[in-house]
Amino acid sequence: MNYQVLYKKVGERIEWLRKEKGMTQEQLAEKSNLHRAYFWDIEKGRNISIKTAYNIARALGVSLSEFLKF
Repeated sequence: MNYQVLYKKVGERIEWLRKEKGMTQEQLAEKSNLHRAYFWDIEKGRNISIKTAYNIARALGVSLSEFLKF
């Protein structure tokens, strides 16, 4: 799997979890201390750091391992 495919899968997973929790991008971005525009890029497959992934997972109320199940 190349990195672009991985980033896209992570973004899709974030979007799925966010919608499952009934949250908007703005709500989740605010809760994970990210700018909404940057958050939109992440859901579309932008590279993110482990720290950012961890913060998003915490904001969603899931473990990092659950966050990365796809």
